[in-house]
Amino acid sequence: MSGRAQLMWDEEVTGYDFGAGHPMDPVRLALTMRLVQAYGLDRAVRVVAAKPAGESTLRLVHGQEYIEAVRRASAAPEAADGSYGLGTIDDPAFAGMHEASALIAGQSVGAAEDVWRGEALHAVNFSGGLHHAMPRAASGFCVYNDAALAVARLLELGAERVAYVDVDVHHGDGVQAAFWDDPRVLTISLHEHPRTLFPQTGWPEEAGGEGAEGSAVNVALPAGTSDAGWLRAFHAVVPELLAAFRPQVLVSQHGADTHVEDPLAHLAVTVDAQRAVAESCHRLAHEHADGRWVALGGGGYAVVDVVPRSWTHLVAIAAGRPVEATTPVPEEWRQEVYRRTRMDAPRRMTDGREPNWQEFGESGYDPADRLDQAILATRRVVFPHHGLLP
Repeated sequence: MSGRAQLMWDEEVTGYDFGAGHPMDPVRLALTMRLVQAYGLDRAVRVVAAKPAGESTLRLVHGQEYIEAVRRASAAPEAADGSYGLGTIDDPAFAGMHEASALIAGQSVGAAEDVWRGEALHAVNFSGGLHHAMPRAASGFCVYNDAALAVARLLELGAERVAYVDVDVHHGDGVQAAFWDDPRVLTISLHEHPRTLFPQTGWPEEAGGEGAEGSAVNVALPAGTSDAGWLRAFHAVVPELLAAFRPQVLVSQHGADTHVEDPLAHLAVTVDAQRAVAESCHRLAHEHADGRWVALGGGGYAVVDVVPRSWTHLVAIAAGRPVEATTPVPEEWRQEVYRRTRMDAPRRMTDGREPNWQEFGESGYDPADRLDQAILATRRVVFPHHGLLP
């Protein structure tokens, strides 16, 4: 094992562009990479541009008819009529859509391959994490499900146990669907409650198909959950399950849309807490997966104030060069932000909050607290399948 961290990057991923006014603005990817470079982190990792996912790789998750539909919509976007989820408000067709989507998928698959083969210990693809795409349909700004494809490729290479941890504000429904009946994959998703947010799935009772009971884990957080509750929920569920499951690889999805400033959701998390969860995933990979860690991006629509800082922290943690919370943001990056967006960039690397929480169990369980209710609901459904007490 080389022990080196790897960053998957090809400037062409910014071609994944649904058009002006769409929340998934590719400037968030470009600005993240520029911030990574401003801190010199691109010299602390190996930067790799993987090839686009080919058809045989895409078929590990997606149906042939869907791939063909994406190709047609990519060649003639004006003809997309909503079939297969293409040409909708969420997923408008655009020229080159297949190529851009396959390129992002290729970065995640390449990251998984290199980690499994020992070319890298950690690999980050912040352009990935498109977790809503279904085997036969686009959904929620996602065309090809690179996260599911990375997991499927690990299984194809011989992995027997893969854990997928998703902390995006939206339920990781596409990844869950892809492995619903597969006990080799443990999917854990912490997300805003489906009563108040797309895709209206991810209830604690969704726990895996026949023969794979307990392999799907869903923590449905009440709207308004802030750092202390978010971190309490993560630590009340994820570490114990990973210890019991003993994954050979950890794949994590770090959507930044849990942030209090995100325009599309209703949690109240800070960059400080997002950074803390990235650090926890790094530590858990070393504790339970021999350090093998594939880290992906995801949602995040505060494209200047939040996303670049959150994912730069992710890269820095994977590289073993964490950026201190009080570090000022480089002035050259702030100028680049203004040049591209005419928006003022943040001046420091976090929101100035010290992440802290009370461990579930240590402080007792409050039956009147909606967050504790959510945690206990998940533990009661899933933990017994892993030989754990709720």
